[in-house]
Amino acid sequence: MKRLLFLLLIVAFPTVAATLGDDGLHKTDWMRDTFKDLTEDLAEANDEGKRLVVMVEQRGCIYCTKMHKEVFSRADVADYIRENFFVVQINLHGDTEITDFDGEVLTEKQAARKWGLLFTPSILFLPEVVPEGATAQSSAVAMMPGAFGPGTTLDMFTWVKEKRYELDSTEDFQRYHARRIQERNNGSAD
Repeated sequence: MKRLLFLLLIVAFPTVAATLGDDGLHKTDWMRDTFKDLTEDLAEANDEGKRLVVMVEQRGCIYCTKMHKEVFSRADVADYIRENFFVVQINLHGDTEITDFDGEVLTEKQAARKWGLLFTPSILFLPEVVPEGATAQSSAVAMMPGAFGPGTTLDMFTWVKEKRYELDSTEDFQRYHARRIQERNNGSAD
């Protein structure tokens, strides 16, 4: 019975493999290779009608590997990210220069330190407009720290895409996620 369920899941949710880059980080086709000037990346994301995401990972991170093998590899998750988000990957210990929204040029590892990011993966979701002088961390509308399952991950990306953080209601992400779990359990989720 377990084997049959596993085979059904593979057919229902085909996987998309990530490759390992020279920097030791997982690479997917929905990640963008940019000059890492976040203001330019935001403008390009907006031009494409997508939301900017900064994904911080590190070489050898077992939780990053888990996310890429078990979550980001699922076609439903990968397709949703590809269609709606402009993803820029940052190496927690990297030396590539990055320009933060406040204009400061620093290495990836200095940016991660500046933003107070200690764990990987950490995903920063940015608004369409960043206030002048703000940093990526201070302007993020949400942050997803650590590894989560497919449902939680897809719900977070959906919550941001639908701008639910702007709604003046009592349905914060936790309540939204609980409702989505209930809908999936009842078979009424889209």
